[in-house]
Parts: sequence; C-alpha cells; structure tokens
Amino acid sequence: MAPKISFELKATDGKARTGVIDTPRGEIRTPAFMPVGTAATVKAMMPESVRATGADILLGNTYHLMLRPTAERIDRLGGLHKFMNWERPILTDSGGFQVMSLAGLRKLTERGVTFKSHIDGSKHELTPERSMEIQKLLGSDIVMCFDECPALPADRNRIAESMRLSMRWAERSRDAFGDRPGHALFGIMQGGLEQDLREESAEALRGIGFDGYAVGGLAVGEGQEAMFGCLDYAPDMLPQDKPRYLMGVGKPDDIVGAVARGIDMMDCVLPSRSGRTGQAFTRQGVVNIKNARHQDDPRPLDASCSCPACSSYSRAYLHHVFRSNEMISGMLLTWHNLQYFQDIMQGMRDAIAVGTFEAWQKDFHDTRAQGDIDPL
Repeated sequence: MAPKISFELKATDGKARTGVIDTPRGEIRTPAFMPVGTAATVKAMMPESVRATGADILLGNTYHLMLRPTAERIDRLGGLHKFMNWERPILTDSGGFQVMSLAGLRKLTERGVTFKSHIDGSKHELTPERSMEIQKLLGSDIVMCFDECPALPADRNRIAESMRLSMRWAERSRDAFGDRPGHALFGIMQGGLEQDLREESAEALRGIGFDGYAVGGLAVGEGQEAMFGCLDYAPDMLPQDKPRYLMGVGKPDDIVGAVARGIDMMDCVLPSRSGRTGQAFTRQGVVNIKNARHQDDPRPLDASCSCPACSSYSRAYLHHVFRSNEMISGMLLTWHNLQYFQDIMQGMRDAIAVGTFEAWQKDFHDTRAQGDIDPL
C-alpha cells in the first residue's frame, strides 16, 4: 500500500501554526514557503542551490508546462521530478490563474476554458478533468483543483457566480483525481472579500473533502489591508487538521501576517523576480543594488545572512555585476532572496514551537523599520 500524504500539527501560538506535511518524497516543514519553478526551473538557480536555502518543496506551473514542453513529453521523460532534477515534493497549480491572466482571447463555459497560447497562438482547452490529467502526467505530489479567479475589484454578483462555478469544478476535479495514494489534492476557497461567500465556498469544499485547502483569489490587486481583513476569518473556516495554503503571497510582511492568521503554505515569484531586477530583501528592508551608493561599499548585503552573495561578495561587487548585466548578478541576488525568505520561515517555525511568535514578529517588524545600513 503506497504511503499517504499526512499533516501533523506540532504546535500553535495564537492562530500561528507549525507542523509537518509528510510525503513519500520527504517532509515539508510548515509554515512553508514554496519557490516558484514556473517552467521546471527556479530562474537563475540550480535545484541543489534552492534546496541549500532550506526549501522543502517547489511549485510548478501547469499552464506553462502544458504549452511547453508539454505534459506528455515530461511524462515520457520520467516525470517532472526527474526532468528538472528535484527529487523532493512538488506542488503544481491548476493553470486557472494563468489562463485568466496570460492567455489571449479566452472563452469561459461551464465545461472549462478555451484559450490561445501566449507563446504561439495555438488553441487549447483546460477543464477540471484535463487539469487533473496534466498534473498526473507531471507527477506532482500536491495537485490543485481547477478553479476560476476573477481579478479584484469585481462586483459581488461576478464574484459569487465565479465562486460557485469553481465549487462545481472542485467536485469535478475531485472525481477526476480519483484515488492516488502518495499524492494529495487541495481544494481552493474563493469568494473575493465577501465573508458570506467565503463561508459558502468553504462549506462546499468541506463537503467534497480534500487533503488540504487553499485560500485563493487574494493578492490579485486588493492591497494588504483588505487581504489581511479576509485572512482574519477565512483560514478559520477551513478544517484545523489539514494544511492551509495562501496562493501567490508574497512580500516578507505579507507572509508573516498570513502565518499570524493561520496560514501554513505560501508561494510567490517575488524573491526570484526581484533578484533579477536588482532588488534584495534584507532583514533591514529592501535594498536596490543598482543605486550608486553601493559602488564603493566593501560590506556585505546583509551581515547576518549565510548565502554566497553575503558571505563571499561585497555590495560594490553586486552593484558592479548588476550594472554590467552579468548573469551572476541575478544568480547571487536570487539565492540571497530565497535564503532570506527561508530564514523567515525557519524563524517563525522555531518561534511558534516555543511560544514566542509575538516577540519574534515584533523584532521582525522593528528590524525592518530601521531601514538599510547607513552609506559609508
């Protein structure tokens, strides 16, 4: 009998939780931050370097991989883990969000979505059944339901209609997923910023039954205050004994605020995308390495960080390679950002375990508020 994916809650502190998702491919310590490997790679990083930062799980992108190189090809080549040389757990999104945000000329029906590829204009259809099939071909450990997510702000009727369609799709996703020991299926709560619609969505998902639950439809333009307002109640509507995943979040203070409100998993392209554009997240806040103030600075980016960018190179060097468009710039800054995000997660896990999460949070915000070290 293949092992199941299970979740064990180890400790709570207020609403913040720490635990372990146990999978056949290894443990995922929560709260977990999942680096995004859109096209079967975390941009500018080797898989072993991503692992060295402390990442237990990566996110792969159904929409991008189905278009190129195709799920069928990845399956023939031994599955996504082997293909991208990452033997630990992988979560794949359903493709719903990318279809909404990237695809040209899409048509939404009860059956699913037809759209044109942003790569070559070819026509495709994604349905709950096809999304489950693609994610099975990829071999991902955690599979997401196919859903529809309207960008906010949207009117209440549009949000309600969309959420109910997503709940019907969730049921079809569950049926199409079937029984796959060693793999998990997560349902996705929708409902915008409307508390009663969130409750209706959560009730529908609980009725269907999933291995984990995501809070979807946030970080789509509503702002941090509105997002936190929703997270003040949304995670509490989901089962206590299952992992809760906030999709597409976020900045360091978004992540900390989400964990404080009961979230266990997050993902975001921010650390890698920012790294490629010269933006570094440090304990003292955000540093723009392109600024001239760094050009003669022999000090590290962040003195308390153990990543190669901080332990082996100066701000002056990082400034120089960014200005010179050298490839190593994106590599070093991405490594640093991913390391910093994983350090935050480890800090929170440790603090929740011993009941000092509130003090940890205060220190996190106070240190960031100090701003960057003074120029020389």
